[in-house]
Amino acid sequence: MGRSGLICAFLLAVCCCSRRAAGVPGEAEQPEPELVEVEVGHTALLKCGLSHAQGNLSHVDWFSVHKEKRTLIFRVRQGQGQSEPGEYQNRLSLQDKGTALALTGITPHDDRIFTCQGRRRAQEHRIRLRVYKAPEEPSIQVNTLGISVNSEEPVEVATCIGRNGYPVPQVTWYKNGQSLKEEKNRVHIQSFQTEESSGLFTLRSVLQAQVSKEDKDAQFYCELSYRLPSGNHMKESKEVTVPVFYPAERVWLEVEPEGVLKEGDRVEIRCLADGNPQPHFSIIKQNLNTRETEEERMDDNGVLVLDPAQKEHSGHYECQGLDLETTASLQSDRQELVVNYVSDVRVSPAAPESQEGSSLTLNCEAESNQDLQFQWLREKTGKLLAKGQMLQLHKLKREEGGGYRCLASVPSVPGLNRSQLVNVAVFGPPWMALREKKMWVKENSVLNLSCEASGHPRPSIVWSVHGTASEQDQEPQSVLSVLNVLVTPELLETGAECVASNSLGRNTTIIFLELGKGWVLLQRGRGQAHVGLIPLPPLTPIHFMSSTPDSNRTTNLSTSTISPPARANSTSTEKKLTEPESKGVVIVAVTVCVLVLALLGAVLYFFYKKGKLPCGRSGKQEITLPPSPKSEFVVEVKSDKLPEEMGLLQGSNGDKRAPGDQGEKYIDLRH
Repeated sequence: MGRSGLICAFLLAVCCCSRRAAGVPGEAEQPEPELVEVEVGHTALLKCGLSHAQGNLSHVDWFSVHKEKRTLIFRVRQGQGQSEPGEYQNRLSLQDKGTALALTGITPHDDRIFTCQGRRRAQEHRIRLRVYKAPEEPSIQVNTLGISVNSEEPVEVATCIGRNGYPVPQVTWYKNGQSLKEEKNRVHIQSFQTEESSGLFTLRSVLQAQVSKEDKDAQFYCELSYRLPSGNHMKESKEVTVPVFYPAERVWLEVEPEGVLKEGDRVEIRCLADGNPQPHFSIIKQNLNTRETEEERMDDNGVLVLDPAQKEHSGHYECQGLDLETTASLQSDRQELVVNYVSDVRVSPAAPESQEGSSLTLNCEAESNQDLQFQWLREKTGKLLAKGQMLQLHKLKREEGGGYRCLASVPSVPGLNRSQLVNVAVFGPPWMALREKKMWVKENSVLNLSCEASGHPRPSIVWSVHGTASEQDQEPQSVLSVLNVLVTPELLETGAECVASNSLGRNTTIIFLELGKGWVLLQRGRGQAHVGLIPLPPLTPIHFMSSTPDSNRTTNLSTSTISPPARANSTSTEKKLTEPESKGVVIVAVTVCVLVLALLGAVLYFFYKKGKLPCGRSGKQEITLPPSPKSEFVVEVKSDKLPEEMGLLQGSNGDKRAPGDQGEKYIDLRH
């Protein structure tokens, strides 16, 4: 090579070095773009990082680069910005005194490179905009048809779906908390992605696997992994179990409830197997006595229900199962079922009758497959009378008639018992619940009168007054009669009598009716007595009782409309006053009478002198009482008031007398 050639080569080398040093565009490698991350729907701030004076940013062009195509999207001239027509129109605005560009309403389509270029093309800054969107909660769809353990290839277990994520999330499958990896002929995972019109992605991942009997309770789920500007995140689906089919190897029988059974229990017998699905079952019963076998009928759930269980259900039971896939037949062990029982209880005699004062023996019988215990109870009170099969009643009294119950129970089986009620009838005339009773009534009102009697033979009841009567059986030898009547003056005068009778006699209950008014009764001597009816204010109850049993009466000033009745067929047990107490009461009463009578006489004399008090014998009435064995003084007070015009004294015979005809004194107890 000549001298001229060497000079040319040297000059060419120097020129190349000078051009590289000057930074000619396209000749040097471009730096990595600035990374900006933002979520879908948010606003991205794109900063133009040109390294020159602020004044040079008054002339800037912004471009978007998509698939290596540059598109002008925004111009800055003299500090004023203007959008170019296109997809970014109305979404861009200047920020930070023109140094940055704000892009609103970020979508997945904005995931690209943006550049800002100064007046000279060599002045360019590149920005890489990354867009993210978290997927929705993953859903999982299990194979509801199930998988057989006999399958030779992997079969679909479940499908995981993650919707509306950007970019496409990563999926991981788990079984019982352990991640699953691809395994030849055992585990296969296949994923598909679909881009929606919005630019978001939907991921669909299918898990296929071979399963074994141990996988019948395995929990499968999927996990989606994705990134956001804040970092990496993940979401998990719910856990699912896939049906796994495998043949049965054993069959057995279960009985509920467990333990000792008795008649009346609800018993369920079911067959079970360790296969899935369960084979077709049948239950075979063998009779304990005849050794004959028969197939029992089960319900739709394959359960034999004994409700209620009876002794006939006792026997040997076994289950037989047929696997419909393998046609294999399996049989369970035989199990004995014992239903404990007590037969119907029998009492002899069945309808016992006896005379009063005699003795009676009752016998009780029953059968059971267990040892029995017998008890005798009084039906009314529940009192335990005797233990054993026999009950002896000595010197029967009338009140000992009625119900007796024999209870046969099995101590070894709680709750297993039966009983029988028998009614003992004691011959006798009617026995009245009450000998007499007094009722306070209102005239012209409708009243129910009741009367109860018992006896053997069973008594019948009639009434002395007219009305509508109805009867109710209280016990086998007892009857209650209810009479519906209208309270009339005649009924008030006569009262009502209830008569009960049978072939052995008759008995009565007398009902006295009184208007609900206050009254005072003063009674002395054997001959006559006078009753003065005067209005009284409410008083504290005063109770004076006779010392003579024959004339024993009680007055109670309570608001009850029925005075305390005397028990029929019995002797009164009321407490009597002693003789000194009776005399003291008489002295106090007489003293009060004299003082009040003096005041009353003065008032009467005053009205007489004024001519305002007519004299005569009207309003007088005499009462003739039966002789009394000894003098007595009885005061009976009721708290109800009487009208003022009833201040006359009325006797039992209907005549009226002035107070003084019989030498008696009448007092007003209000003062």
